[in-house]
Amino acid sequence: MPRRSLPSACALCGRIDAERVDGDLVCAWCGWRYGDAPDADLPPVVVEVVYYLRYDRRVKIGTSRRPRQRLSAIRHDELLAFEPGGRAIEQARHREFAAIREGGEWFTFTAELEHHITALRTTRDPWQLYARWVASATRR
Repeated sequence: MPRRSLPSACALCGRIDAERVDGDLVCAWCGWRYGDAPDADLPPVVVEVVYYLRYDRRVKIGTSRRPRQRLSAIRHDELLAFEPGGRAIEQARHREFAAIREGGEWFTFTAELEHHITALRTTRDPWQLYARWVASATRR
């Protein structure tokens, strides 16, 4: 099937790949319906996430309300996953993986932690999942 493009960039994420959903043309990246415009009078939507960053054989489990800004400030090799939630979810994960904690928010990248991260990944790119959460929150 040929790849579709939006007539212009998505108003929410700026991508151009498109798909049809229930007869509507939507951004294939974030799911925003083409032609809809975010309300400029409202403050930007905040989607709090728990992030999993790999650096060598260690994983940092942290949280942020502005993940692009936060992750740009942390040295890492790869963003492994996002999980919706804030400090409470982050602390729950720190307790869950306490046996492999190396210090601070860093944990040894064990098979158990890898299994947890794999279960969180519903798309190949965590940023796409985040974009869909932002689009969903913006629609509300």
